[in-house]
Amino acid sequence: VQVVESGGGLAQAGGSLRLPCTASGSVSRTNIMGWYRQAPGNQRDLVASVTNNGNPNYGDSAKGRFIISRDHGKNTVHLQMNSLKPEDTAVYLCNVVNRWRNGIQTVDWGQGTHVTVSS
Repeated sequence: VQVVESGGGLAQAGGSLRLPCTASGSVSRTNIMGWYRQAPGNQRDLVASVTNNGNPNYGDSAKGRFIISRDHGKNTVHLQMNSLKPEDTAVYLCNVVNRWRNGIQTVDWGQGTHVTVSS
């Protein structure tokens, strides 16, 4: 499985960025794709995730500011980040959680994309 992120970069506080992510290869039909973030010295935290049926879930940092969406029938998700704050500065990583018919669950990660928000 290959997970490819893009869209990171520099933004000003109050601005917006959009992060796309695509998973390709042997991706299970039942899966969850998500965005996590990790700042230096911090743990990796959930930003938002969405199931293959389009059901979203948000971490506390994202509620009310970020929106995750998924292209219908595809393994491509988009994280729309609005009202950015300097504390949103981190490496953002996309993953796909594959849930196979035999009950096995596998997780694949992308390399990450840097987001820097200036005040």
